[in-house]
Amino acid sequence: MKRILPLAIVSILAACGGTPPPAPEPPTAPTAPPVPTTPPAATASAEPKPAEPTPEEKKKAEAAKKLAEDRTKWEEENKVETARWTSELHAEAKALADKTFPSTKAALLAAMAGKHRKPGNADRDKYRHPVETLEFFGLKQNMTVIDVGPGEGWYDELLAPTLQKKGKLFATSADPNGPSDMRQTLGGQAFKGFLDHSPELYGKVQTIIVDGKAPALGQDGTADMVLVMRGLHGMHNRGTLKAWLAEFNKALKPNGVLGIEEHRAKADANVDESSKKGYVPEKWAIETIEASGFKLAGKSEVNANAKDTKDYAEGVWTLPPSFELKDKDHDKYAAIGESDRMTLKFVKVAPKAEGKKPEAPKKPEAPKADAPKK
Repeated sequence: MKRILPLAIVSILAACGGTPPPAPEPPTAPTAPPVPTTPPAATASAEPKPAEPTPEEKKKAEAAKKLAEDRTKWEEENKVETARWTSELHAEAKALADKTFPSTKAALLAAMAGKHRKPGNADRDKYRHPVETLEFFGLKQNMTVIDVGPGEGWYDELLAPTLQKKGKLFATSADPNGPSDMRQTLGGQAFKGFLDHSPELYGKVQTIIVDGKAPALGQDGTADMVLVMRGLHGMHNRGTLKAWLAEFNKALKPNGVLGIEEHRAKADANVDESSKKGYVPEKWAIETIEASGFKLAGKSEVNANAKDTKDYAEGVWTLPPSFELKDKDHDKYAAIGESDRMTLKFVKVAPKAEGKKPEAPKKPEAPKADAPKK
């Protein structure tokens, strides 16, 4: 489009006889590059989000975290306990181990009063009544005893000194050298740590390494007594109770004693449900054990606790000493004390002789004639 000159300039140029020059073309604006008609190359797809962990994976992760926490806690406690074992304490332990006692009760009372016991363990005597419990089972200083599932050795603090001179003490344990990510391994390490603290008292304790999934004691006919303290519920939960009872029967001598202490569920409880909370019904326990070749020889209420309502969300572990809820309602559960427990004594039933035919009943003899009167 041409520029139009102002009228005054046009007039001057016309007067001069010239024609105005054409107006210069305005500069051309740069044109934008053509828009491509083909779509751009596909961009790289976004990174996929990691899959949400399954409930089973979450459960395993939580269990691994709890195990790591418990391992750290035990390692710290073990350092403290190791430091507690001074040369003076070792000397006292040796004196206790070397002493001769006039009776089993005297030996147990001396062990209960010993400074070798882990701090806090004696506080549980009022709930566990160890002397009364072991006397009820018939413990003697010259017996061979198997403690099944000893934990960190609460009862073995008393059994080892009592059996030191004349008897033998075996205790089951998981392999302390097992996989580090298994809780059983931590249990085995904790028990070994307990034994290692005092060779004077525990050097003669014989450890039986067992596989909890396939129990085997390997002590056929050698034991006078097998003790299972608060262990039935765990065996039932793992589906191994029948196998364990068979092992107890094999390990015991004829008329040997199986001593059971167990958290007692309500009488009408479903064992499959209550056992997950740590409790089993007494009637069920008696029937199950008697079906495995034992006979109930007696019951004691020495460890009964009527305050235990047995209806806690966290099961028996809500009560002392576990206090699973930590500080929540701590005083309430401390006032209840430890659980209501059954204390049952069984004896091994002698097997019936096989292949022996029952004797035929004798025929009644013909009545003899009365002797003639003189």
